[in-house]
Amino acid sequence: METLTNRDLSQHHQLLGDLFPNLSPEEAWESYKLPEDKIQFFHEHGYLSHVKILETEQVDRLRLELEQLRDPNHPKHDLFYEFHSNESTDPNTVLFHSLGHWRISEGFHDVLWNPRFVVAASQLLGNKAVRFWHDQLFCKPAKHGGVVAWHQDYSYWTRTTPMQHLTCWVGLDDATVENGCLHYIPGSHRWELLDRIDLAGDMESLKDHLTEGQKAQYDQKVAIEMPKGYGTFHHPLMVHGSYENYAEQSRRAFVLNVFADGTRSNSDEELLQGVPPIAKGKEMQGQFFPLLYDREAASK
Repeated sequence: METLTNRDLSQHHQLLGDLFPNLSPEEAWESYKLPEDKIQFFHEHGYLSHVKILETEQVDRLRLELEQLRDPNHPKHDLFYEFHSNESTDPNTVLFHSLGHWRISEGFHDVLWNPRFVVAASQLLGNKAVRFWHDQLFCKPAKHGGVVAWHQDYSYWTRTTPMQHLTCWVGLDDATVENGCLHYIPGSHRWELLDRIDLAGDMESLKDHLTEGQKAQYDQKVAIEMPKGYGTFHHPLMVHGSYENYAEQSRRAFVLNVFADGTRSNSDEELLQGVPPIAKGKEMQGQFFPLLYDREAASK
């Protein structure tokens, strides 16, 4: 029988199942640390792609949970922070987008503590302890999947400070140009913070906010085509987006957003829908912002 304790999985800050190995911080580091040249690439270009995050059986499990979560009649539907069956502003396309599924299903809860993910995240944050911010699902159906317009993640996150955030996008399908894979503008993480735009609106609307030099760089975008189970990490100012899916295959993905431990609230309002506010200036922590990885914990 379900109880109030296990209904909302955000109350549990550790692995609940056996989908991912339960390793100590040091064991995880030794097993999955990225080589130094990968770290250097990230800092130079603002992203690091083709990082293996999931095995095939883990992809299969998360796909199954995803199909259950997309049902608006799911018994835990009220635990989502946001749920958009179709967020696209184009009536001819569909973009499923949600936040908060880590609270609902075991696999999507446990992937937060996946050692392949947390070790890389810590390294790319400067070997700092990693704390969870929020998750996302993005699904583009075959033949009529909608866009995610060019944007910077931190333009939506200024309610937290300082800017020491990181995003990891992981495909549950092979990601290709044809089915709407992620695109980056290399080096755009060195741009200033731009205005936020409608995430599921006009793909090119960000161009209205760019200088002539930035527009020239904008044309140097790169497509991040990856097999399912692989992830790409990017800086919070990295300009990125994804085009329509006109292919015969769907394009399903989840996103894990994290920040370095010590990040503070920059607002007295609620930071995520339904989550109790954290007073401006107070550290982000507690039930909804758990610590995911701290290598130094092993020596404390």
